[in-house]
Amino acid sequence: MSDQHSHQSFETRAIHAGNTADPLTGAVVPPIYQVSTYKQDGVGGLRGGYEYSRSANPTRTALEENLAALEGGRRGLAFASGLAAEDCLLRTLLVPGDHVVIPNDAYGGTFRLFAKVVQRWGVDFSVANTSDVESVRGAINDRTKLIWVETPSNPLLGITDIEAVAGVARQAGVKLVVDNTFASPYLQQPLSLGADVVVHSLTKYMGGHSDVVGGALVTADAELGEELAYHQNAMGAVAGPFDSWIVLRGIKTLAVRMDRHSENAGKVVEMLTQHPKVTQVLYPGLPEHPGHEVAAKQMRAFGGMVSFRVEGGEQAAVEVCNRAKLFTLGESLGGVESLIEHPGRMTHASVAGSALEVPADLVRLSVGIENVDDLLADLREALG
Repeated sequence: MSDQHSHQSFETRAIHAGNTADPLTGAVVPPIYQVSTYKQDGVGGLRGGYEYSRSANPTRTALEENLAALEGGRRGLAFASGLAAEDCLLRTLLVPGDHVVIPNDAYGGTFRLFAKVVQRWGVDFSVANTSDVESVRGAINDRTKLIWVETPSNPLLGITDIEAVAGVARQAGVKLVVDNTFASPYLQQPLSLGADVVVHSLTKYMGGHSDVVGGALVTADAELGEELAYHQNAMGAVAGPFDSWIVLRGIKTLAVRMDRHSENAGKVVEMLTQHPKVTQVLYPGLPEHPGHEVAAKQMRAFGGMVSFRVEGGEQAAVEVCNRAKLFTLGESLGGVESLIEHPGRMTHASVAGSALEVPADLVRLSVGIENVDDLLADLREALG
């Protein structure tokens, strides 16, 4: 993060970091540099270091500077998707024979990447309950290079004590990676708690409007950032200029959106906990949630993601999803509109039969920023 923005509040950084007025026109929004190559002033005479847009693009640079500032990191990198960011990270830091500790609750695409892609080239993994520090410690072996954490986790909203697990990672001489997608940097900043790398799906809360796909890595170490940037260029799954511009626009309202997401989610949770057809509500804002105290310590608020289980098993859960109208039935999360899904059949179908398999009666909500009374009425109708 540049010294220029280090003293500023989050909301100010979200709007101004990386968003320098255009020197030619004074435009307050960075232009979309929809260009593949750049005129050189003589061989090797690059203007601003730009030669080819896979390697660097001014619009993507603006986003990457913004991401680093928001996470309090030294280097931010933007990718074509969250999984592209994860793939770059794993291929940068791992070689055949290495081992990774992954959580027992995680995004299905992340598990698929480890189980169906990375494992095929000789990288093994073990599953641990990352909410239990001793479970993490016990999963580490002499080949372990990374500990991978999601907090809150997807879709069971588990909470990991980032600072405690960072201590375990340091003792073992391994790196800690935290997927911060559910929280966003507004609610939680893992690098300040000892993480080495933060991963984001920019598609979700950062973009915030269900109109872009993107991913990001932010690192606390400048040297690691350079290594990741080398592989980003060598592998090529970069964020395009228009996608970068869309995410930058979304980030400007991240703070106010996350406040509303969290406020609405709290009221949805209150209703669900009192509904006779709901058997369990999973939300770190609930005092009875096993990770509540840790979440309260490391998060500004508890976010907009809510999961719950219903009477009647899998078919009842599917019917709740199908009856919802204002809550749109769809995958993804973090947009201004509310979404509902059945993880077992949708986002987490890839973990069926594994240690990460989710309950069949589980419903996941991404609570949007609509009027909360309308959302509550829709959920009551859906529950029957």
